[in-house]
Amino acid sequence: MVIKNDKTALSQFEHLKGLDLENIFGNLKTPCYVLDKKALKYNGEILCELAKKTGCKILLAQKAFSNYGLYDFISPYLAGTEASGLYEAKLGREYMPAGEVHTFSGAYREDEIDEIIKVSDHVVFNSIGQLKKYGKLVKDAGKSVGIRINPEHSTQEGHAIYDPCAPGSRFGVTKRQWDSLMDDETFSLIDGIHFHTLCEQDSDDLNSTLDAVIDKFGDVCKRMSWINFGGGHHITKKGYDLELLEHCISKVTDMWNLTVYLEPGEAVALNAGYLLSEVLDITTNGNVHNCIIDASAACHMPDILEMPYRPEILGAYEYGDSLHDYRIGAATCLAGDVIGNYSFDEELKPGDRLLFGDMAIYTTCKNNTFNGMRLPDINILCEDNTVKPYRRFSYEDFKSRI
Repeated sequence: MVIKNDKTALSQFEHLKGLDLENIFGNLKTPCYVLDKKALKYNGEILCELAKKTGCKILLAQKAFSNYGLYDFISPYLAGTEASGLYEAKLGREYMPAGEVHTFSGAYREDEIDEIIKVSDHVVFNSIGQLKKYGKLVKDAGKSVGIRINPEHSTQEGHAIYDPCAPGSRFGVTKRQWDSLMDDETFSLIDGIHFHTLCEQDSDDLNSTLDAVIDKFGDVCKRMSWINFGGGHHITKKGYDLELLEHCISKVTDMWNLTVYLEPGEAVALNAGYLLSEVLDITTNGNVHNCIIDASAACHMPDILEMPYRPEILGAYEYGDSLHDYRIGAATCLAGDVIGNYSFDEELKPGDRLLFGDMAIYTTCKNNTFNGMRLPDINILCEDNTVKPYRRFSYEDFKSRI
């Protein structure tokens, strides 16, 4: 039950429309992720067309999606990868070798900087202090040096945890810090400017952020060879204003004649994965019907608790909008390990399967084994609608992480 195409299927499942999902997913062991190649291709084509039209370069932010077994599939649509430290930089260099590797970290370790420089094309610093400490090493290695700025222009609404422009933020150099700490010798090391202020947002927020960047750092940007708009651009989401994004890119290329980089994570793998789970038990407490499943928000979908947000389930409605209401939660000991409240046309029972949408991003790269929960297997839904195994996990994977 539930794993079927019907009128309640939302955009997160549009690539599954018309498919016999019982036949495709019926024999998969739960819980498991399924990564969708058709959806990745759909996203890739949008990003590739944007790059061709504007001349910008688009990088995969691996912090959102780091399933390197699919890098060869998505690499034709991208200019390379973005890394948040040494391990991601090495992964990008190894599995997307023809692309650029850009690395940014809030601070670099002295025992890792040499290897980071070796595998990276761009190394971006978070502070003037770290730029002074390591910038010449990067420059002497023939690599490009960048620095992250903080335009102090917050566009976040409801997701303070993802607001790098919040007061007192540790991310990026403010104009006041720049004016008080930057000297000519240090400035001469810099090739590009990086800013990252968005989180799953439209281009209107980028446009207003750019105005702040131009106002505070325009005199700096005009002396650079590149600028990186960071990530958080919801480019492949339906309704995203691509025309305004193109305007933002052309605005700075016309003004400063430099290369523009974007490093989205979610836009590359948006709606390109699912999490399949099985109902284990149904309990009732007062007027709440609890549906306990073999997947966990805390372990397998951590952004549900961090953002927080409520994921879509194929065949489910808003709570109270159909005949049978349930609060869906995990079998872990954490009382707050609740995925959300949903309504269904039919009663749920043990053995039923639920399919969660948009589970390619911030899942396989963030999951954990709290409570000894098994890591979900990872499968690939191929373009011919067959499912192939990608990664299998066992007790040994749990034990090796302790």
